[in-house]
Amino acid sequence: MITTIVLIKADAKRIPDTARQIAGIEGVQEVYSVSGEWDLVAIVRVPEYQQIAEVVTERFPAVAGVERTQTLTAFRAYSSRDVEQAWDIGAT
Repeated sequence: MITTIVLIKADAKRIPDTARQIAGIEGVQEVYSVSGEWDLVAIVRVPEYQQIAEVVTERFPAVAGVERTQTLTAFRAYSSRDVEQAWDIGAT
């Protein structure tokens, strides 16, 4: 499964509606309203790279309120559980 994080700049007046529309796109697992430079963060999980292109370059721009995006594709996932397991087997 390929995970992509999409940072989204949205029209401030449309953030809730934009978030709901993005959340309804196939492959979008979660959408967060965030503080800072970006307004929304979407987590996209799809089985093939081609689907990332479809979701991010075709579906997201069609959503009213989306002004700009930045896409970050994850290469490897780390979690606190992974770190704990590494210590349990003696890895540093």
